[in-house]
Amino acid sequence: MNELRCKVLIIGGGPGGYVAAIRAGELGLDTVLVEDGQFGGACLHVGCIPSKAIIHAADAAHALAQPLALNAIGLSLGASSLDFAKTIAWKDAIVARLATGVGALLKKAGVRSLKGRATIVDGKSAIAHADTGDQRIVCEHLLIATGSEPMALEALPFDGEDVLSSTEALALTKVPETLAVVGAGYIGMELGMAFAKLGAKVTIVEALPKILPLYDEELTQPVARRAADLGIWTTVGAKALSFAKGALKVAGADGVEKTVAAEKVLVAVGRRARTVGFGLDSLDLTMAGPFIRIDDKCATSMRNVWAVGDVTGEPMLAHRAMAQGEMVAEIIAGERRAFDHRAIPAICFTDPEIVSVGLSPKAAKAGHGEVVVGLFPFRANGRAMTKQADEGLVRITARADNHVVLGVHAVGSGVSELSSAFTLALEMGARLEDVAGTIHAHPTESEAFHEAALKALGKPLHI
Repeated sequence: MNELRCKVLIIGGGPGGYVAAIRAGELGLDTVLVEDGQFGGACLHVGCIPSKAIIHAADAAHALAQPLALNAIGLSLGASSLDFAKTIAWKDAIVARLATGVGALLKKAGVRSLKGRATIVDGKSAIAHADTGDQRIVCEHLLIATGSEPMALEALPFDGEDVLSSTEALALTKVPETLAVVGAGYIGMELGMAFAKLGAKVTIVEALPKILPLYDEELTQPVARRAADLGIWTTVGAKALSFAKGALKVAGADGVEKTVAAEKVLVAVGRRARTVGFGLDSLDLTMAGPFIRIDDKCATSMRNVWAVGDVTGEPMLAHRAMAQGEMVAEIIAGERRAFDHRAIPAICFTDPEIVSVGLSPKAAKAGHGEVVVGLFPFRANGRAMTKQADEGLVRITARADNHVVLGVHAVGSGVSELSSAFTLALEMGARLEDVAGTIHAHPTESEAFHEAALKALGKPLHI
């Protein structure tokens, strides 16, 4: 068996793994990256990028099917049609282009990339079952970045044909006439709304008492209203029992069973860490439930064994994994770094979009005492009006005593593009006066951030 030696061995080529590899290579660390799927990981190939492409296509298709909205701005169009197979081909081309870019970046950084499954032997070595044959890899530092995978339900096991994970749903070449979505978290709501816009009759089943349970109602109400406008039937406090012959059996909150017509069922009840199949049990790691426990430097309980991304727990976000991977590479190279989890943006690409950074008013008050909250609605924002998208708001929460910003939240069309400004405010320890004293360009949706800060200070201008 061939043997490779390196400074850093990374198992998993998703956002955390490939970014760690690139930065390690740039810092002159001899790095080997082993990936058993495709470089770029689930996010690039079957998650973040494909879903946003489908959402964009769905938005465009739905806009063309709204004559009243178009007539209001003076547009009149003829009949339109959708070739969904062509949409999927367009999505696949974007993925392929980005995947090629990842490969090129790894090569440029001098990373040795192996395609195949890795099996950990101990904290200093692993066997790579690569296309070119088995190779033993001996390293000084081992980084685990194996990510996560869709979680199935015992009553609804994935079959790849009728009961789908998000992976299969994003590969459909035909829009189903009826679609049942089990789970009203961000994946279920994003894809449910997208397929409704593409013409499917969508039903969403959620076991908890509300949709998007990780967000407060002030943020989710606009999404719930929009879902109803799209003809989506949503049932909460309900349990999916079984699926057969185009019908999903559901027990409602009252215990009464009913059937829901469903050509396809999308199970979107969350993701679980990938901790099986690569020899993790050969390491004596401290676990945090189903996740690898790490400290603020992403170090595990074993010396020179690191872990980043979804395998380490919530929040399971690609940009968290990327930031962790970059940091670990720099620590191995001798730099002083630590990970600050307080300023990680979470975005739900529903219609309208939701952005959450930092603490909600309730959590901020529980952790810091008295707070002040400023809220500005998009119905008073000129740019939102010109986009025919004035549903939503921006909300800022700060300490009452010194006005340090503790959280920024928003719901509205395109608010995902404001997330960096929100996150920067928390990362730099901004006060309300910093946001209020920053000139925000007019007319933009970012003015709502400025106005929310002014409102929190008790001196609003446009409301």
